[in-house]
Amino acid sequence: MDIRQVRNKQQLDDAYSVRKIVFVQEQQVPEELEIDEHDEASLHFTGYENDEPVAAARLRFVHGYGKLERICVLKEKRGHSYGRQMIEKLEAAVRDYGYDKAKLNAQTQAETFYGALGYVTISDKFMDAGIPHVTMIKELNK
Repeated sequence: MDIRQVRNKQQLDDAYSVRKIVFVQEQQVPEELEIDEHDEASLHFTGYENDEPVAAARLRFVHGYGKLERICVLKEKRGHSYGRQMIEKLEAAVRDYGYDKAKLNAQTQAETFYGALGYVTISDKFMDAGIPHVTMIKELNK
């Protein structure tokens, strides 16, 4: 997968397209919750397979952490390590911006996936857009 930091409108549209398919259509998250006030000030990433968008994520910097958000891979493309590749790209960006800690709010069904990548759960379960989540953090090596 070729992961690109979004630099133009087409790449951003591609990221939003993947997010809408995964979160709005597949997981029934209301679109007004999926595309939110943080999108404009976030870094966005789009993953491509043969120039077709198949994955997306965004990154913000909040309270000393790189906050990994909206990480998603199209259903038919899961199982090819694309999620892991996206996380690695986001972590590299966090380090590039001078931070050494990453944080994310994981859907509980993905908690094991993030745990295998070194993330540690630091919260009780909470609901976000009707889906159970936990907060997880990871110390990054510089």
